[in-house]
Amino acid sequence: MSLRKPAKNQPDIFEFNSSSLDAAKNIIAKYPSGKQQSAVMALLYIAQKQNDNWIPLAAMKYIAKFLDMPYIKVYEVATFYSMYNLSPVGKYFVQVCTTTPCMIRGANKLVEACKEKISANECELSDDKNCSWMEVECLGACVNAPMMQINDDYFEDLDKEKTLEILDKILSGEKPMPGSYRGRVNNEPENSRKTLMDLKNA
Repeated sequence: MSLRKPAKNQPDIFEFNSSSLDAAKNIIAKYPSGKQQSAVMALLYIAQKQNDNWIPLAAMKYIAKFLDMPYIKVYEVATFYSMYNLSPVGKYFVQVCTTTPCMIRGANKLVEACKEKISANECELSDDKNCSWMEVECLGACVNAPMMQINDDYFEDLDKEKTLEILDKILSGEKPMPGSYRGRVNNEPENSRKTLMDLKNA
């Protein structure tokens, strides 16, 4: 994986707020004495969640001191894993799966919706700087394709119309309901099917 570059505009300082600090201490307490550096990935995620979905360099330096480890090692982790955003993505970060199962079920229509509602290009903030989108590899919900992830929530069994409705809600400050948009519970079969033999009745 090629190195992903941090944003050009960076804040000068970062520190955990009280709730993030409590969460970080709880995570570190799960590791044996002297092994607190193993918590680096969890703490990076806490920092990202606190900082509107992205991790500035100041947060990496703060975490390095917090865990008593070299800053370069924190930087290496943050720049390697794609789950960490190194530049602003907005309050709502939309990830559209376009891997094969989602692609053949119409993921391109979800991409069209994002281009219409958020921005013409992926990884580009909306006009109000509140939202961005990008295409990603498999998010592990293939049976409910096509789907997308918004922050921590999965939205599944989508089409363009449903995607536009969801995006309208987040852009107006509402929180849409995650899960299946065809009324399924988790990934249960549709039409009350119980076995493959029921396909003839579908």
